[in-house]
Amino acid sequence: MKVLRILSRISVFCFAALLTFGLTGMRPIPKKIYKVLIIDGQNNHRNMTEGSATMKGYLEETKLFAVDIVTTPKKGENMESFKPDFNQYDVVLSNYNGNPWSKETNDAFEKFVKNGGGLVVVHAADNSFPKWEAYNKMIGIGGWEGRNEKSGPYLYFDDSKGKIVKDTTVGIGGSHGNQHEFIVKTRDASHPIMKGLPAEWLHQKDELYDRLRGPAENVTVLATAYSPVEQRGSGRNEPMLMTLQYGKGKIFHTTLGHENYSQKCIGFITTLQRGTEWVASGKVKQAVPTNFPTAAKGSARP
Repeated sequence: MKVLRILSRISVFCFAALLTFGLTGMRPIPKKIYKVLIIDGQNNHRNMTEGSATMKGYLEETKLFAVDIVTTPKKGENMESFKPDFNQYDVVLSNYNGNPWSKETNDAFEKFVKNGGGLVVVHAADNSFPKWEAYNKMIGIGGWEGRNEKSGPYLYFDDSKGKIVKDTTVGIGGSHGNQHEFIVKTRDASHPIMKGLPAEWLHQKDELYDRLRGPAENVTVLATAYSPVEQRGSGRNEPMLMTLQYGKGKIFHTTLGHENYSQKCIGFITTLQRGTEWVASGKVKQAVPTNFPTAAKGSARP
C-alpha cells in the first residue's frame, strides 16, 4: 500500500507539472519586434515629413517594427548636435538628403552598419553625402551632388548581354525624365524580398532614377525598370531595388518613392516592408498581399 501511495503522489506531481509547463509551452511565441530609426530633417523633396510618417505607418502596421523618427537641424545649421544613438536600433531608414553630418556621427553610423546594423535607403537618400566614401559603398550607386565618372561606374541591366553590367563611360551621375507609371521587372526572383512577387508589375507615377553611379560593390540588383528615351530617360534598364552588404550589415536600397502618390503604390509599400524585415533579420516571413500590382494593372492605397 505504501508503494501505491508513493506512485500515486508521483503521478499527481507529474500531471501538475504537465499542466504548469506543458500548456505554457503551447502558447504562441511572440514575434520579434525590430526597432527602426527613420532619419529626416533635410531633403529637396517637399513631402519629406509626410513621407517619414507614412513609412513609419507602413512598417508598424506589420506588427514587426517599432519606429522612431529623428529630425536633423535645418539646412545650414550646426550639425554637431545631431548624435543619434544608432545602437539602440536594429535598422536605420534614411529619408535624408542634406548637409554632411559631423565626423563623430559618421563614424558611429559606419560602425553601426559594419557591425551588423541594417540600413534602408529610400529615393533621394541616395543623393546624399557624395564625398563620404563609406556611405557610397553602403548605397552602391547614387546621383547628383557632383557625382560623375570619378564616383564609380554606371550600373544597369544590358539586354544584349543578359546581365547587370558596370559601365565606366564618362558622364554625370544621376538624372530622371518625366514622372510616369512604369513596369518594374524582377531580376532576382529567388531573393527573400522578391520571392512570390510577379515577374513584372506596374508601379504608380514616380520619378524613374537613371544614370546613377558609384562604387557598385557587393550589389545585388533585385529589380529594374526601363527608362524610355521618349520620357527623357536613359534608354536603359535601370536598378530600382537593390541589396548590399557592408561589413556585417545588410542594406536595402529603393530608388522609388518620389511623391506621396508614388509611396501609396502597393509595390512600394510591400517591398519597403519586406526589405526592412530582410535587413533586420536576413529573412522575410511576410506574405505577398493579394492586391499586389500586376503587369497589366497597378494597385495603390487611396
